[in-house]
Amino acid sequence: MSDTVSFGYEDIDASEKTGRVGEIFSSVAAKYDIMNDAMSGGMHRLWKDRFVRRVKPQPGEQILDMAGGTGDIAFRMAEKGASVTVSDINQDMLDVGIERAMERGIDGLVWSRQNAEELAFSSRTFDAYTIVFGIRNVTFIDKALKEAYRVLKFGGRFYCMEFSQTDWPGFKEVYDLYSHQLMPKIGKAIANDEESYRYLAESIRRFPRPPEFEAMIRKAGFENTRVEKILGGAVNIHSGWKV
Repeated sequence: MSDTVSFGYEDIDASEKTGRVGEIFSSVAAKYDIMNDAMSGGMHRLWKDRFVRRVKPQPGEQILDMAGGTGDIAFRMAEKGASVTVSDINQDMLDVGIERAMERGIDGLVWSRQNAEELAFSSRTFDAYTIVFGIRNVTFIDKALKEAYRVLKFGGRFYCMEFSQTDWPGFKEVYDLYSHQLMPKIGKAIANDEESYRYLAESIRRFPRPPEFEAMIRKAGFENTRVEKILGGAVNIHSGWKV
């Protein structure tokens, strides 16, 4: 019997997920950043600023920003002097990021199409590995975490920001209503794509809760793991070290 994995609220054959997720991000790539602003009321910019402050990129460091296609995180880290490799499995997302970098006059970034589960980089290459709002779309999360561990140098740090379910009473109900009812409609209005944003909302519900995901990070080999909750856990910054 073949493996099945979640695709929103569906369970599908594992071999299908990469292609179906790819279709979604190819569909939304051109409007991705506009949609982020619309869906979060611009708060995603503050979350990303906070995330990069936690990473503390340093001049000369080699950092891999996985699932970073449009460049939001990479641009921020490059401003600090880090040497950033931006990787994404989806070329359409990378193309958007390359165009944005050219418009902003940002040079020196490396753009590389990569599958998070099977990175082409050598072991112990990077000082830090970052992935923001991307790991829940990976087919086998445990494989992606092992690859993150492999490509990090000893002393390297792992940082991941991902959505989950909030624990705040009252806000939880509002958040659920917004995610399932309003988010797809906003997607239809702005990106002319209701189904993709329905999947993105559903994928949040199927993603492991913070304690479970932290345990997965530890199982991959990381130590000194930590979870920093935002909005009662609606957004979480996970971190760990390769020691």
